[in-house]
Amino acid sequence: MAYEKYDVIVVGGGHAGVEAAHACAKMGFRTLLSCLNPELIANTPCNPHIGGSAKGIVVREIDALGGIMGKCADIAPLQIKMLNRSKGPGVQCLRAQVDKKEYPKHVQNFLKNTPNIFIKKIEIKDIVIKDKRVEGVYDSNGNFLEAKAVILTTGTYLDSRIFRGYHAEDAGPDGENASHGLAASLRKLGFRLFRLKTGTPPRLDTATIDFSKAEIEPGEDGPLAFSYSTKTYTPLDKQMPCFLIRTNEALHQLIRDHLKESALYNGLITGVGPRYCPSIEAKILRFPDKKEHQLFLEPEFRDDHSTYVQGFSTGFSKELQEKMVHMLPGCENAKFLKYAYQIEYEAIEPQQLLPSLALRGYEGLYAAGQIIGTSGYEEAAGLGLLAGINASRFLKKEEPLILRRDQAYLGVMVDDLVMKGTKEPYRLMSSRAEYRLLLRHDNADIRLREIGYANGLVSEVEYQEFNKRKERIKNVIEILTSKTPDRHEILLDVLQEAGYDSPFQGQRGIALLKRPGIRFENLKKSYSDFDDFILEPIDELTLESEVKYEGYIARQKEEAERLKKLEDIVLPRNWNYSQLEGISLEAREKLSQFAPRTLGQASRLPGVDPSDIANLLLLIKKEQQ
Repeated sequence: MAYEKYDVIVVGGGHAGVEAAHACAKMGFRTLLSCLNPELIANTPCNPHIGGSAKGIVVREIDALGGIMGKCADIAPLQIKMLNRSKGPGVQCLRAQVDKKEYPKHVQNFLKNTPNIFIKKIEIKDIVIKDKRVEGVYDSNGNFLEAKAVILTTGTYLDSRIFRGYHAEDAGPDGENASHGLAASLRKLGFRLFRLKTGTPPRLDTATIDFSKAEIEPGEDGPLAFSYSTKTYTPLDKQMPCFLIRTNEALHQLIRDHLKESALYNGLITGVGPRYCPSIEAKILRFPDKKEHQLFLEPEFRDDHSTYVQGFSTGFSKELQEKMVHMLPGCENAKFLKYAYQIEYEAIEPQQLLPSLALRGYEGLYAAGQIIGTSGYEEAAGLGLLAGINASRFLKKEEPLILRRDQAYLGVMVDDLVMKGTKEPYRLMSSRAEYRLLLRHDNADIRLREIGYANGLVSEVEYQEFNKRKERIKNVIEILTSKTPDRHEILLDVLQEAGYDSPFQGQRGIALLKRPGIRFENLKKSYSDFDDFILEPIDELTLESEVKYEGYIARQKEEAERLKKLEDIVLPRNWNYSQLEGISLEAREKLSQFAPRTLGQASRLPGVDPSDIANLLLLIKKEQQ
């Protein structure tokens, strides 16, 4: 029986595992990344896109903290665009269609060139605990691997099963092997697990689709990138289009006629699926009056003929899938490369985690990604990065990194998961964040770069570039605040173009920029001070957002500061909540169950009312006196 020793063992090579392993290695620890198939590290078994609503901002946050998802997604994406341009800056975000083959290669090369990372093809079966501390793991061959910290990032592989119609088999995503044994080990340690479900649509041979029956959805030109370090962009003429089609009533009727044959409704699947990414069957049932649903035909590779039918996840048999697809416009003669499937797997109820992503009751044991109830590559990557940082900080005997809800979407997600839990695969959306104007696409580095640098994940070069960016924006604001435009004819043209007849004579630039329709890229031409001043597009976006929404941003900051005071009030660890007076019975149960660290966390527990928080505050003050 072999014996190996590491500082950290990361179990699983998906997006969470990749970021966790990279963070631990960069922070100086000998790290094993164990996975069932090293060739599938950072695989994208569903749609190979990165970003989207809220998720695109998360990728920016990952990059600001020193993660690698954004850097790899920026390397020759198939398509990239900024979503929600017509809306406010709080919901604007990037979405990129990446190459399903090339993106994992970029990630794997990044890991191979990172010192302290060891990648092995092994299956972890058991977690070894002694005196409530992690000592290591056993693999399927009975080998013991020692480690002071273990991070579980098994994705959707844990006791997973794949379903099509009445057919079911033990398998992981893309037909890979499932992971067995680890779920039993977790239950033996006393953790509660529950079944979750997700699905993926069919893949079609691109050459057999008639795209003339579809509406083209092009990408976007310009300096678009997830990473602040990216300086080379993919022009529009190097991007591939996506296409929009719609379902029809005849297809809806076919689905209704065969509904009981779907694995989703024939009793085989017991797990709960994602509400915000439903199967086509669920859409038909949920919206019976809707005559059509949008679907997107999206490329998977640059050099291959595979098209992903976004929005057409299903649990039907292969035979019925063919009938259904052939009823879609342009897909009448389409050939299948892969059939859709539903996948069910084990997950850990996330309320058993601390905000550090450590599992309660055992030192050195962490979990991140879909194993704690999330969905999506971006959510997994962000959680993996935080788990890696906190496992490393644990080994350094440092306090964990806990991001606030007003500090990052990552903070919103962790707080939601550990305080509220989830009954379905959790998906980040902008509506989950109460401080959207603070958590923008453009300012992720201003919020988080210092933290990444302090933890050794951001290089000196990247950090100096960040400081230069802040200085550029600061200098522009100083000029706009202290001076009026000195080129009056140009200013008049700018104002007229924006629809203003009044010259606003004597107004300083900061007041002019606050006016609707006036953009800095035009206003700067009326200042000779900016002739030799280079401000990058992302700088201009940050500048305009901060100036135009100054009042709203100030209001959100004030509200966040008030709530932050609750986060600064630490609850006594020795309190027996069941014995506290003036607290409702439900609140006592929740407080006893989850043992919140601060009054702020307690205020977000379901069943804990404002009156309970007020009484807790009184009790804290009484104890302090």
